[in-house]
Amino acid sequence: MTTPVSEGKDPILKVVFFRSQSGNEPVREWLLSLRRAHRKVIGQDIKTAQYGWPLGMPLVRKLEPGLWEVRSHVAGGIARVVFTVEANVMVLLHGFVKKSQKTSGTELETTRQRLARLREE
Repeated sequence: MTTPVSEGKDPILKVVFFRSQSGNEPVREWLLSLRRAHRKVIGQDIKTAQYGWPLGMPLVRKLEPGLWEVRSHVAGGIARVVFTVEANVMVLLHGFVKKSQKTSGTELETTRQRLARLREE
């Protein structure tokens, strides 16, 4: 269970979606593909990270330098939203539902590619 966000408090981070060169926002598209209940849980967890940054486990876990994940418990697994922080901006790079303990290499590679593209801009 996450701690509710304080009302009236300013966010520490601004949240934005990573945008591909073609204009797609993969995390937004992924979120819209989920059930409403799952979107609500994930959105609240992202908001908690936004207002409480920096946070650690169990909600936020550092994956590697410059990459963290928000860990949301949803039916059928644990949703992950991987992000980076640039100045005071939380950029949502990749989202997926994890069904096993270890994050797959494919998911991490997708995230690393998006981070590299973001830093090229």
